[in-house]
Amino acid sequence: MHDSQVFHELLSDNTSKDVWADSAYYSEESEITLDAMGYRSHVHKKGKRGKALSKRDTEENRRKSRVRVRVEHVFGSMENEQGGMLVRTIGILRAAVKVGMMNLVYNMRRFVSLQSRLALGA
Repeated sequence: MHDSQVFHELLSDNTSKDVWADSAYYSEESEITLDAMGYRSHVHKKGKRGKALSKRDTEENRRKSRVRVRVEHVFGSMENEQGGMLVRTIGILRAAVKVGMMNLVYNMRRFVSLQSRLALGA
C-alpha cells in the first residue's frame, strides 16, 4: 500500500501545522481534510490527462519545491552516498547516534561544497 493511501494517519505525529508533500498526495478530499485538521497545505498540485497545470499552479509548485528540495537532498544523500537509512543497531540511543552521525557527515560535506563554491566565486 502506498503511503498516500494512509496520508492522514501519517500526520498524527506531525509537530508542525505545515504539510509539505509531492503531487501523489494531492486530492480535493485531502485538501479539505487537511484544512479541517488545522494544517496549512503545501502539497503539490497535479495535472490531469489532457489538462495540464495552469501557469499559476506551475509557479506555485515551483515555489513549494524550493523548500522541499532542501529536505529531499539530505535524504537522497543519506540513501545514495551513505548506505541508506536502514539502521542496524540495538537500542534507540545507538540508532539516534548513527542517524546523528549521518546528519553530521551530510553537513560537513555540504559545508565543504559551499566553501569550494565560495572560493571559486560562484
